[in-house]
Amino acid sequence: MVSATAARPSAEDAQAEVIPAGWRFFAGWLSALFALMAVASASLPDMVAGAMACVAVMVCLASTKLLPFAVRREVGEWRHYPVIVATIGLPLALFGFSAARWAEALSGPSWAQVVASCGILSMLAAVVLTSRLLSMLTALAAVWIGPAFYSNSLQAQSLWGVGMLLGVLIAYREVGNARLRAEARLSREQEQHRAEEMLAEYEETGQGWFWETDRRGQITYISRRIAELVGKTQAGLEGRPFTDLFELNTREQESERTLVFHLSTRSSFQDLQVRAATDEEEERWWSITGRPVLDQFNNFLGFRGSGTDLTETRKSQRHVVELARFDSLTKLANRFQMSEWLEKILSAPRVENRACAVFLLDLDRFKQVNDTMGHPAGDALLRQVADRLRSTVGNAGRVGRLGGDEFQVVLPGHQSREELAQLACRIIESLSQPYSIEGSRVTIGASAGIALAPDDGCTSEALIRNADLALYAAKDGGRGRHHFYAKDLHSDAQERQQLEHDLRDAIAHGNLELHYQPQVRLSTEQITGFEALLRWKHPRLGYLSPAKFIPVAEDAGLIPQIGEWAMRTACHALAQWPEEVRVAVNVSPLQFANPALPAIVTSAIAASGIRADRLELEITESVFLGDDKSTENTFAALKRVGVRLALDDFGTGYSSLGYLKSAPFDKIKIDQGFVRGATISGSRNGAIIASIVSLAEALGMETTAEGVETFDELDLVRTLGCSHVQGYIYETPLTEAAASARLQEGISAIARGPKSARAPRQTMFRRVVLEYDGQDYDGTIRNISYTGAMVEGLWNVPQGTVFALQLSEGLLVQATCRWCNEDRMGVEFAQPLPLDENGAVSFSPPRPVRDKLEQAVLRKAG
Repeated sequence: MVSATAARPSAEDAQAEVIPAGWRFFAGWLSALFALMAVASASLPDMVAGAMACVAVMVCLASTKLLPFAVRREVGEWRHYPVIVATIGLPLALFGFSAARWAEALSGPSWAQVVASCGILSMLAAVVLTSRLLSMLTALAAVWIGPAFYSNSLQAQSLWGVGMLLGVLIAYREVGNARLRAEARLSREQEQHRAEEMLAEYEETGQGWFWETDRRGQITYISRRIAELVGKTQAGLEGRPFTDLFELNTREQESERTLVFHLSTRSSFQDLQVRAATDEEEERWWSITGRPVLDQFNNFLGFRGSGTDLTETRKSQRHVVELARFDSLTKLANRFQMSEWLEKILSAPRVENRACAVFLLDLDRFKQVNDTMGHPAGDALLRQVADRLRSTVGNAGRVGRLGGDEFQVVLPGHQSREELAQLACRIIESLSQPYSIEGSRVTIGASAGIALAPDDGCTSEALIRNADLALYAAKDGGRGRHHFYAKDLHSDAQERQQLEHDLRDAIAHGNLELHYQPQVRLSTEQITGFEALLRWKHPRLGYLSPAKFIPVAEDAGLIPQIGEWAMRTACHALAQWPEEVRVAVNVSPLQFANPALPAIVTSAIAASGIRADRLELEITESVFLGDDKSTENTFAALKRVGVRLALDDFGTGYSSLGYLKSAPFDKIKIDQGFVRGATISGSRNGAIIASIVSLAEALGMETTAEGVETFDELDLVRTLGCSHVQGYIYETPLTEAAASARLQEGISAIARGPKSARAPRQTMFRRVVLEYDGQDYDGTIRNISYTGAMVEGLWNVPQGTVFALQLSEGLLVQATCRWCNEDRMGVEFAQPLPLDENGAVSFSPPRPVRDKLEQAVLRKAG
């Protein structure tokens, strides 16, 4: 590359090489001219003239050796001047002197021949030394110096001198100009070289690339890295359409004016996002910018532009969108996106498209998992819940997480209440199945509130509010249920809010009470202790059931405060009672999860001055949901304090029996749900009670049967081996003053109550029809249970009379008169009546067995 450039200098590079590479061939022209002169004059030069001619030819031939010294590496360098004089000036001057000396001789060539030869030589030198000003001036001056010297003409010598002077002046000026041009050229070359290096480095870093097309849209240049990404070479892409580099049919094309549009209209474009047509598994996106290239006559020549990689930028944008529209933990839609989607449905152009159903879901007992196992376990549980929700809802609607343990489902379109109820049941059943969290088995539940548009609201705010009210109603109904919005729920919500406000006032003013129910040892029938039961006498509503205000306290976060007050109050009362009497206080899972619980218990015991073993803490199975180290540490700390521990409501929780191996319980309390109905023929409750008693005896624990109200229940639990009894059969809950008065009478207990239990009755006023011997009689039901009823309206009915009792359309039962007093009689049903989900008698006819089987199959399949 260097030699070729030196051999073919450009116009600007001519001054950099003062002697052409082919100057040695000038020796041939010198020899030829001498030969022509000899032929024309028919003579030969003398020895001196011939010697000068020979030296001139040899110097030209030797000029190749001096070429390296004739290259101007720096503008203004002086070393090239002697070389010019030696290689150009010397041989031409020798030629001139030789020709002039030869012509001076009488027998030599004429002066006309000499002038002609020097003129030809001047023209040849001018052609060979084109653009080499100094060399050309040197050559012309050297050629004519000999004839001017030998002419003996002052005029000729003066003209030569003037010409030399003018040539020097012109040469000096041109050398200055050449120096300036060379400096400008060098600066341009440096800038161009720097720009080329920077562009090359920019392309190599992958931050950007360049492209160029011709007027037909075919590639004339593309960066090497882009060619590699599309699996081609630069040469392989030249001549291909520029649009082949992209996938232009993608739906993610963001601009309305596409690349094809700009190329066809020859308009500029900037930051146009296109998807690259690469073979990579991951999508690659580019941002390209281009402008049309025009010549001096405004003729379109093609496009030229640049591009940058947008892949990481789009990833970041997608991540930002996910953070803004999706829940980072569960990857479900977040509150904002769900609200946006709901608004889109409710604002549809056509009224019939604005129908939808909104589910609000709340996880039951999730807070216990967080409190007992920690937030990482709670997060893992929420992720599994989200997966189950996605699977259950499927493509029927969209699932989102509103925050905490609250989820939302939006189902577009008209849905029947039966279909929505079935979906709600499937969701609740799916979410209530056990979970495996950190090797532990965890079971929670779910409640759902449902609101429909447009029936329950036409705005998103109204729908969400009403679905929330329905959710509260579902939780109040016992959790694990679903509830549709009804208009009366607004008043219920206001009542609940007022109840919470009144409860806070009751706590602040000390209006809560503890009542004490005796616990009796069956072997001695003596009172061994009391269970402290929370009571609240509302200033307007009177005594409220704990089932009504305890859920309010849980939702309001008041349980820890109430629990500590109850423990201190119970210990203070216990200090006034005999030493052999204990008191049992319930501890909620929230209290148990508090690391400060042992310190609170110790403080209450110390403040009251009682023995630690006189205080018994009743704990439910739900504290074992976590089954972690903190639970064991709390149990160990409480046992170090010296208090007794009782497992409350045994058999109704959600844990395995594994915790009994290590939990230091002193007593197991059998839930009243097992005692209720245990004496009814065919009931399995007795077997369950017997198993619990056997388990407790094997573990060295006492047992207390709760809710014993009749003598047959008392006899049963005594026979099955229960060590203690708590229930109305011995005593109802007493105030602190009444309990103290009762203990002053002694600790002996006497059982009082009905002989056997009967089914709970509902008071009502319901018109019915009784059929007997083909005659219909009108009657009124005053109270009813699932086994019988009291009917008013028939006089003096003989005992044993059998009626066909029409309770409702489709529900006909056989009833036998057991007693009659004037116009009232008691009847017993041949078959027990069905009960609804609240335990009340249902007047709906039972479904055929086939329907039940089909329902079961559908439930399992769902």
